[in-house]
Amino acid sequence: MLKGLLSVLLVLVALSSVMGKLEKTTAKKEKRIPQTLSRGWGDQLIWAQTYEEALFWSRSKNKPLMVIFHLEDCPHSQALKKAFAEDKDIQKLVDEEFVILNLVYETTDKHLSPDGQYVPRILFVDPSMTVRADITGRYSNRMYAYEPADMKLLLSNMQRALKFLKTEL
Repeated sequence: MLKGLLSVLLVLVALSSVMGKLEKTTAKKEKRIPQTLSRGWGDQLIWAQTYEEALFWSRSKNKPLMVIFHLEDCPHSQALKKAFAEDKDIQKLVDEEFVILNLVYETTDKHLSPDGQYVPRILFVDPSMTVRADITGRYSNRMYAYEPADMKLLLSNMQRALKFLKTEL
């Protein structure tokens, strides 16, 4: 009886091994882009899934929140995303000092659209849940808009958000 059970067990192990190899060889060969919360803004970064989750992380970690509003089919958003993802200084600072969220939809919080609902725009929120309306880009008609050429300004504004965190909270 024991020999019979061992034989059945051995056959099952062999079958599962063969089936696993078959699945691997018959898998699709096409290259697939991983779907992450980063949406291409920095795949190695840890991204919040929702605004509420981001606020919770910001408060619990005592880090400022950076919210990026964009659209997948917007050429301005795509250009900013590429510049953001390729800037090593920004990626490093975001990774170490910020809670980050990127949204392809508007939130119900009116404070996150102080001068309109346009994309791309980047806003900073303190752990006290105060939207930093005083940290703006270089455009007077779209105060929170950034372009690929504005990466130094964005980095400077990120450092300002950190400075405010240390001096005001």
